[in-house]
Amino acid sequence: MNKRGFASDNNSGVHPEILKVIGEVNQGHTIAYGDDPYTEKATQKLKEIFGPETEIFMVFIGTAANTLGLDAVTQSYNSIICAETAHIHVDECGAPEKFTGCKLLPVETADGKLSIEGIKKHMHGFGFEHHAQPKVISITQASEMGTVYTVEEIRKIADYAHEKGLLLHMDGARISNAAVSLGRGFKDFTADAGVDILSFGGTKNGMMYGEAVVFFNKALASDFKYRRKQGMQLASKMRFISAQFLAFLKNDLWERNAEHSNKMAELLEQEVKKIPGIQITQKVEANGVFAILPRELIPELQEEYFFYIWDEERGEVRWMTSFDTTVEDIMGFVELLRGRMDRR
Repeated sequence: MNKRGFASDNNSGVHPEILKVIGEVNQGHTIAYGDDPYTEKATQKLKEIFGPETEIFMVFIGTAANTLGLDAVTQSYNSIICAETAHIHVDECGAPEKFTGCKLLPVETADGKLSIEGIKKHMHGFGFEHHAQPKVISITQASEMGTVYTVEEIRKIADYAHEKGLLLHMDGARISNAAVSLGRGFKDFTADAGVDILSFGGTKNGMMYGEAVVFFNKALASDFKYRRKQGMQLASKMRFISAQFLAFLKNDLWERNAEHSNKMAELLEQEVKKIPGIQITQKVEANGVFAILPRELIPELQEEYFFYIWDEERGEVRWMTSFDTTVEDIMGFVELLRGRMDRR
C-alpha cells in the first residue's frame, strides 16, 4: 500500500461505511436514471437538511456540479465573479467558460476569500452592450487556501449580490470541513445565509464519487434535468451515487470524517510551528496547511510524503489532510521535515 501523503484529500480511499453501502445496494435490479428508491431517499434526506423547497440533482464530479449549476442561471453574455484561486478559475480546464460561455472575472485575495471591496471592481457596465454582464458571484467554502467564510461574511456577500440583481453560487467541495470549523449546520451558511446554488461535495470527505447540485430557488432549476443530461452527468446507475450520500449523512459520518481531517491539519500546523525556518502562510481553519520552506528541501520531502507546490516562486507548499490521515502520518512527516531542516 502506498504511504499516505499530503497532496490532496482526493488521494484518500473510500470510507469503509461508504464501501459497505455500495455493496448492499448492489443487489438485483432497480429503475435507472434516478427513479430508484435510494435516490428518492437521498434526495429527501438532503431536503430535510436544506429545506423542502430545494431541488437536488446528483452528478458524478465537482467540476460538473459547478459548471452545470452556473450554466443553469447564466447566458453566454454574462460574467461570473470569483477569487483568483477559485477552482472554477484555476483547476477546471476552462470547463465553466466552455459550457456556460461566460467570462470569469477573478478577484485577487490574500486568503482565498472574496470581499465586497474586491467584488466591486467588476460591478460596472450594466446595460452596456459591449460589456459582459455580471450575473453570479461564486465563493468556495472552505476556500482553496483552507480558510472558511463566517456566516456573516456569506450573508453580507449574498445581500450585496441580490441588491445588484446577481446570484450567489457556492462551491462546497469541502463544505463538511467548513461546517465542522464553524460548528454550524449546512443550512445555516447556505440557504439561510442567502446562497442560491450550491455544489455539495462528498468525494473529498470519504465518498468514492458523487456530488449534488442544490438549488434553493426551484425556479432556477426549471430545466436543469435537461442540462444535466446534455452535460453527460445523468448517471444510469444513480443508486450507487445516492446510496453513498445516504451513508455519508447517516449517523453524521460526514461530520466525523471532516472533524478528523480538520484536527489532523491543526496538529500538523502545531508541530510544524515548532520547527525554526518554516512559515505558515494561512490560517488553518479546515484541512489544509500552507507553508513556506526552503525550496531545495521540497523534492526530498515529496519522495517520502507526496504533496504539491502551491507557489513555486515563494517556495510555498500545500499540505492537505484526509479522513484517514493518522497521528503517525503527521509525526512521521514532521520528524522528516525537522531532520532535513537541522541538516541544512
